[in-house]
Amino acid sequence: MIVCVKSFNELTTKDLYAVLQLRSEIFVVEQNCVYQDIDGKDFNALHVLGFKNDKLVAYTRIFKPGDYFKEASIGRVVVKKSERQHKYGYSIMEASIAAVKEHLQQTTIKISAQKYLLKFYNNLGFKEDGEEYLEDGIPHMVMYKH
Repeated sequence: MIVCVKSFNELTTKDLYAVLQLRSEIFVVEQNCVYQDIDGKDFNALHVLGFKNDKLVAYTRIFKPGDYFKEASIGRVVVKKSERQHKYGYSIMEASIAAVKEHLQQTTIKISAQKYLLKFYNNLGFKEDGEEYLEDGIPHMVMYKH
């Protein structure tokens, strides 16, 4: 998988279409969750794109402190279902953590993690903080990496 980091203005129309298609495929269709994915926050995000054979297979978006949470954050973590056996979730998250350090000069990262993925995020150094809550009908937990 080849990973690149782009600002919103650096995304090509093909990149943007692939990002929105992948996010919709997973967060709306696969998870059967009707919500507004296109939330106006993409303009301020750095987009971490993972390509395999020129096809987008993994993605996250990252924010500097104050643009989403008080801390730097990573969100919209997604891997195409047919590619999950390759552990691209770890690759895209490791690239995202590195991008937070390199592009934002931050080491503390806050995420809103789907509860069923806690072990995945624990393996990346994130720790739970606070109580479980529902976001779009899905159990989540706040997690931090310092």
